[in-house]
Amino acid sequence: MDQIHRRFTAEQIRVLLLGYCQGTLCRSEVEEMLHLGKTRFFALLREFRRAPDRFTIDYHRRTPARLSPEAEESIRAELLREKGLVEDPQLPISDYNYSALRDRLSQHGITVSTTTITTRAKALGCYRPLRKSQVHDRQVLTAAIGALVQHDASVHL
Repeated sequence: MDQIHRRFTAEQIRVLLLGYCQGTLCRSEVEEMLHLGKTRFFALLREFRRAPDRFTIDYHRRTPARLSPEAEESIRAELLREKGLVEDPQLPISDYNYSALRDRLSQHGITVSTTTITTRAKALGCYRPLRKSQVHDRQVLTAAIGALVQHDASVHL
């Protein structure tokens, strides 16, 4: 389902909310027409009641759609630095820590998600998939059916 600002104009929603406020429409009818749930309906109603003349449903992105070239270069530099640490045989580091890298970038004023860093790491070859743990095969060998298997360090049978 599309977002509400793509399906309706602000004027259409304003008319429906005004009808609800005046008592000509019930809540369930408005929700059904707008394809909304109760929580979203009351959030829109609250915004409408605050300022009916300035009510709008226009979407304004709070963050930029793309990272700046400087931010991309900083992510690249940090990933390559991390790759050097992981590939150094003298260091006991065997995996990448993208959360620490995100924290390091935020100290420089670059706010990105860990998912973004992981995506860039895969493109640069700075990614190691999680190792699958080996399944423990529990096979008990006994001399006869019903024999007691001793698993502790005692020496008696």
